[in-house]
Amino acid sequence: MREFPQISYAFAYGSGVFPQTDGSASRPAMSPHPNPPEAILKWQKGGGKMIDFIFATKFTQHFHSLNLNRHRDHYSFLGSFGSSIISHVQDDWGAGAYFNPYITVNGTLIKYGVVNFKTLLRDLSDWDTLYLAGRLHKPVKILTEDPNIRVANQRNLLAAVRCSLLLLPPTFTERQLYTTIASLSYQGDPRMSLGSENPNKVTNIITHQIRNFRMLYHDLIMSLPNVDYGEARALQQGWMEDLKLDRPMAQDMDPAFRGNMVRRLPKSFRQKLYFLYQRKFGISGREFEGMLEASADEDAKGGLKKPVGGPFDRRVAAETDLREMVLKCVNQTVKWPSATQSLKSALTAGPSRTLRYLKEKREKGRENALCDGTIVALLGDEGNESMDSSENTTEDG
Repeated sequence: MREFPQISYAFAYGSGVFPQTDGSASRPAMSPHPNPPEAILKWQKGGGKMIDFIFATKFTQHFHSLNLNRHRDHYSFLGSFGSSIISHVQDDWGAGAYFNPYITVNGTLIKYGVVNFKTLLRDLSDWDTLYLAGRLHKPVKILTEDPNIRVANQRNLLAAVRCSLLLLPPTFTERQLYTTIASLSYQGDPRMSLGSENPNKVTNIITHQIRNFRMLYHDLIMSLPNVDYGEARALQQGWMEDLKLDRPMAQDMDPAFRGNMVRRLPKSFRQKLYFLYQRKFGISGREFEGMLEASADEDAKGGLKKPVGGPFDRRVAAETDLREMVLKCVNQTVKWPSATQSLKSALTAGPSRTLRYLKEKREKGRENALCDGTIVALLGDEGNESMDSSENTTEDG
């Protein structure tokens, strides 16, 4: 990570890292590197896709101050106002990310988003916006690891499974589960309705990344007592490599189990769901405040409480409109941060790069397939070693 100031946590994501097609579609030649090594050549064969990164830093203004000194050309006109304005735009507008697109690093085209470490940690834990947490619902390449983020992301992934189970019927298939998980952060995203994203995006992600989804979620699924695979074949050796396999799955719809899942949803998201049912059930404000206190994750002394579903959670879980209510909460969580983040990008990227980005996204949205992409050695040997050993999986807990 030598090109940038100190970064606490970083990952690469998107179709430039993981393929969303079979790579057979012909793409125009692109050679941003004058003497490309093998890794860059592989990237070029995928169509020279821009590769997306998220960098988390504990000191936003300090990062931008140093980065402006090193890479003033990465910033739009906002860079002229200094690191204080940039950090304000990053932290206080939209979903808390500041993106610099169309940046060439070691001959490779990238887009990198800078987020505050606490913002990332909070979204993983509470689902404030799902803007960052949703990206980590899908396979990513971890470049720089942090133990606090790792633990928070395990909870984030488990929350994605629970939320998706609340949206699914008693029986479903493995691909339906992963499709539901991958779709969460796109619900309410204005880019999907405006044609700025491929309408088959989620299907492409699951079709070509089913093995990575299995590595990411299998252990978490097995840890839940109310969901299981419907056939023993699922556990046979080598089943993760069978890309055509779509195993049947089933979940227990008992309100006690589902009430526990409701109770264990991330805090901000769970409170949205509670408010919807407060209005539906006609619960008074005072009574509802007491219920929120009783369902808090911490006790009066600040210690963590065991999250067991109470009478209200079980009542919610038994409602026939639970799926619609959960979807409404997902839309409420995603829509405004995504919309304001998109508007903010016009400032952070600048007019010319914004128009270029929108044009390319709309062209992609009209395609039925996106080109193949592979993560490459962009940031030196340190990044290579980290990427090889730190894929976003749950194999070691």
